[in-house]
Amino acid sequence: MKPKLSDEEYKKILPEFTYYVTRQKGTERAFSGKYYNHKEVGVYHCVCCDAPLFNSQTKFDSGTGWPSFYQPIQGAIKELKDYSHNMLRIEVVCANCDAHLGHVFEDGPAPTGLRYCINSESLTFKGE
Repeated sequence: MKPKLSDEEYKKILPEFTYYVTRQKGTERAFSGKYYNHKEVGVYHCVCCDAPLFNSQTKFDSGTGWPSFYQPIQGAIKELKDYSHNMLRIEVVCANCDAHLGHVFEDGPAPTGLRYCINSESLTFKGE
């Protein structure tokens, strides 16, 4: 895992769109990310600090066009209230470096009933 960097350091090392999504709470268009339909076995990591976030066994097809998971790796994320767009949503960020990952919704499958809707741009993948 890499240490958390300053905003200026992230701006220098991340591609512009990755910086926008992870550090400025942006989002990618539905069905445009490289991991929305990804099916390999392994672990999804934070693109900013390489912290492990989601195991591929918790990934499911939500039909939304973003990678969706029903459970993060324990302790990997933090949840924050997000009042943007005139609504309350729960934002999820990397617990290690605070990178914006996406949002969590209460319409996912068993066993948690949760859907972590994550930007592909926030992730890297390491196969088994």
